[in-house]
Amino acid sequence: MEGIDLKGKTAIVTGASRGIGKAIVLRLAELGANIVVNYRSTPVDDLIIEIEKMGVKAIAIKADVSKFDEAEKLVKETVETFGTLDILINNAGITKDALVMRMKEEDFDSVINVNLKGAFNTIRHASGIMFRKRTGRIINITSVVGIIGNAGQINYSSAKAGLIGMTKSLAKELGSRGITVNAVAPGFIGTDMSDKLSDKQKEAMIGSIPLKRVGSTEDVANLVAFLVSDMATYITGQVINVDGGMVM
Repeated sequence: MEGIDLKGKTAIVTGASRGIGKAIVLRLAELGANIVVNYRSTPVDDLIIEIEKMGVKAIAIKADVSKFDEAEKLVKETVETFGTLDILINNAGITKDALVMRMKEEDFDSVINVNLKGAFNTIRHASGIMFRKRTGRIINITSVVGIIGNAGQINYSSAKAGLIGMTKSLAKELGSRGITVNAVAPGFIGTDMSDKLSDKQKEAMIGSIPLKRVGSTEDVANLVAFLVSDMATYITGQVINVDGGMVM
């Protein structure tokens, strides 16, 4: 991406083993950033090799960010390896869909714990480092359903809406120290999650998108790359949709 240079920067991307997270780490590495690939279960050895071929450093750290101490370990190991932390991308997320009358309490709790509390946990440990440096970039990957809601996803929608509130509050809290905090809200993006939808569901979804197509993970990664760059130093507290016009 012309004009964006992330050389010397260190970025943590949570939930980075596949989908949007994987696309983000590849784009940031391509732009020169050293990468910490956070994962919970899916092996990422091949991804680390792919990143290092771009001439940057990369490490993989297994951590469940929904657990406060594991999020602390993630940030601590990052700083021990690279000496600093400049960029935090909160992408880790899960879905456990069901209508409210059938939703189990543990399915509500687990989605909130990973998608919302997980972001708090990483930010809680990373913000002090950025605060002392008087600079930093935090991006929370939310969703358009956090804006408009979605039947059968009250857990996921609540978590994603919570991320939007968290983003705006943090932008006000951390802005005086040169730290920007923004949220990126993907719409219908081609990922493993969207592949589980039926053809009828996909057709209906595409019909509601003015651009009449599914977005790519690279579309999301490109926006993230811009927001963490020096080209976006005066943008904070914003929620930017990547949805082909689905929600406006």
